[in-house]
Amino acid sequence: GLLKGCSYSEIIIFLIFVSFSEYQGLVKHTGGCHCGAVRFEVWASADLHIFDCNCSICKKKQNRHFIVPASRFKLLKGAEHITTYTFNTHKAQHTFCKRCGVQSFYTPRSNPGGFGIAPHCLDEGTVRSMVTEEFNGSDWEKAMKEHKTIKNMSKE
Repeated sequence: GLLKGCSYSEIIIFLIFVSFSEYQGLVKHTGGCHCGAVRFEVWASADLHIFDCNCSICKKKQNRHFIVPASRFKLLKGAEHITTYTFNTHKAQHTFCKRCGVQSFYTPRSNPGGFGIAPHCLDEGTVRSMVTEEFNGSDWEKAMKEHKTIKNMSKE
C-alpha cells in the first residue's frame, strides 16, 4: 500500500497533509464514454452544481455539466480516441469519443482553464445530490456578465 514501510511519524505527517490538501471535502469521481475507450477521474463535491445551458450546441447535445479546475481532472485513458469540435469563438473545445460519439467532458467557453464534466457519464456511487441551474447561453455575453460565480468555477 501507499504507506507501507513508513514510520509512525511519516504516517501522521501524511494524514495532516491529506486533511489540509486542496481536495478536502471533495470525492474522486470516475467516468467515461459509452464504449469505455475514454476514461477519466475528477475531484469534485459529492453534491454537484449542474449547468443546463441553452446555447446552440448545448441545446442540441443536451449538454448538462459541472465545472472543475483543470488540476482536478485527469484523463486516465483514451486520448487517441478523442476528437474535438469547435465553432464561433473556438474557445470551447467540444471533445468527444471518436468511437461512440459521447461527450463525457469538454472545455467550456465560460471556463477555458477548466473542464465541464457530464454528470450522467460518471460511474455510480459517488454523487450524493445534484442541483441544476439553467444558464441562458443563447444570450451568452449577457448571461456571463450577470452570473456571479460561473467564470470563477475553474479557479483553484
